[in-house]
Amino acid sequence: TGLAVGMAVGQVLLVLLAACAVMPVKDPLLNICMDAKHHKTKPGPEEMLYDQCAPWKDNACCTANTSTEAHKEQSNLYNFNWNHCGLMPPKCKRHFIQDTCLYECSPNLGPWIDQADSSWRRERILHVPLCKEDCDEWWEDCKDYVTCKENWHKGWNWATGTNRCPWGSMCRPFSHVFPRPKDLCEKIWSNSYKYTTEHRGSGRCIQMWFDPAQGNPNVAVAKYYAWKKRSSSAQMENATPETNKAVGVLLWPVLVLLPLALVVVPEGAGGCGSRGWGSM
Repeated sequence: TGLAVGMAVGQVLLVLLAACAVMPVKDPLLNICMDAKHHKTKPGPEEMLYDQCAPWKDNACCTANTSTEAHKEQSNLYNFNWNHCGLMPPKCKRHFIQDTCLYECSPNLGPWIDQADSSWRRERILHVPLCKEDCDEWWEDCKDYVTCKENWHKGWNWATGTNRCPWGSMCRPFSHVFPRPKDLCEKIWSNSYKYTTEHRGSGRCIQMWFDPAQGNPNVAVAKYYAWKKRSSSAQMENATPETNKAVGVLLWPVLVLLPLALVVVPEGAGGCGSRGWGSM
């Protein structure tokens, strides 16, 4: 009878809803690689990542070759010369290598990926919230190095094929060009990073480097900011990430399967036949 068919379809819907509820929902802001010069299209394992890029070996957007190039004095990645105002001290260069590894290798920068206006990449990162310790230590270890520019993204003299100081510029101590850690982190790469007062382990800031034995702390940070980005409307401010996710999980199968149920159940079985949908 029509009633029996309707009940059977209802049971099938309940089973499918239960199955869908336990299926993971892919968030477009999580576990992705940006569309840039050396990035892979999708993150994945890279067992041979070199030295300071090694923490990302279980899930990386960079290749082994990219990780090796990131450590060279004159890298083929961008023909960028760290020693444009004299030799950069190793303790300072370590932070720039970590910065490069994070940029090239991390699959956890999705919430901050933005359109890029350059010829060599379609996407970039913008306002990534760096942990206070990362910015402070970067500035402390580089404050005695010298540079001729505040923004290292543009404005160089590339006449020789590598970056040189622009005509008329002077080499000055980092501490003069970047008076505070905030100046260094935010200005050197055109606001790619944002200085925060959040601490490592808080789940609210990205670490430039981490101990892989302790797991990747940036995974949880990306999840938090992805949820925050989705829930920015006033209506969703008090929702939790778990609640938000559960609602999305349940709504999807209902929207997909409800029309199917209305088609399968004969009109005589209830008051919701397919006719009403067909007239819309």
